[in-house]
Amino acid sequence: MRIVSWNVNGIRAVQRKGLFEPFLESLQPDIFCLQETKAEQSQSTHTAGDFAEYWHSAEKKGYAGTAIFAKHEPLGVKTGLPSAIEKKFDFALDAYGNPNNEGRVITAEFDTFYLVTVYTPNVKGDLGRLALRHKQWDPAFLQYIKTLQKKKPVALCGDLNVAHTNDDLANPKPNIGKAGFTNEEREGFEKLLGAGLVDSFRMFTQGNGHYTWWSNFSDARSRNVGWRIDYFLVSADLAPRVTKAEIHADIFGSDHCPVSITIDE
Repeated sequence: MRIVSWNVNGIRAVQRKGLFEPFLESLQPDIFCLQETKAEQSQSTHTAGDFAEYWHSAEKKGYAGTAIFAKHEPLGVKTGLPSAIEKKFDFALDAYGNPNNEGRVITAEFDTFYLVTVYTPNVKGDLGRLALRHKQWDPAFLQYIKTLQKKKPVALCGDLNVAHTNDDLANPKPNIGKAGFTNEEREGFEKLLGAGLVDSFRMFTQGNGHYTWWSNFSDARSRNVGWRIDYFLVSADLAPRVTKAEIHADIFGSDHCPVSITIDE
């Protein structure tokens, strides 16, 4: 089973470029997850007829949003974080708005695992959303994942908006303390690993030069001056079933490229 995750940075833009169907034809996913769809399901023009579709769009039009497409219907699907967690961590206090209203999380339950796709809030260039990320979103999301893991293993994918280590971005030193590479964001990622999740890509590939996002400026992608901020994290007891974890840098259409895992059924 191949599961693919891709931050499309606007699904309508990818479709207008004629790059959505080639993405499907190239990767042949059994399940694929999208982040930053920036659309309602009714606004999408793709032809993914073999897939059941589950969308979670932001209340704000043209912003954020996630979707899961599956050839085999899941046992159940939930959108967002549970209301009890939202209330516990006071999401409504964020100056930019409640992140749980931004279509950031979808959970699909399958026979042997939960699949969670997430578009983690960006802390903004001025770090204006760092407090939300560090004190509210990351601990809330961690609590949610821990709750799921008590029932079944979890495969977590999406744009986590953080480079974990120096090997996960081309220029670590000048970016220390900047958005995507603050101590607070990296700490949040570490706590996911501390909860028993495994960075699947690092099971197979070490070192730098492996990125999933590139700036649109200065020919960053052609020069491979990028960041690895899109991940598949899997529960430790699911990890032995992962036979491949890949970055598909040859797939275009977004400033991110898809990532995938292959699971032995």
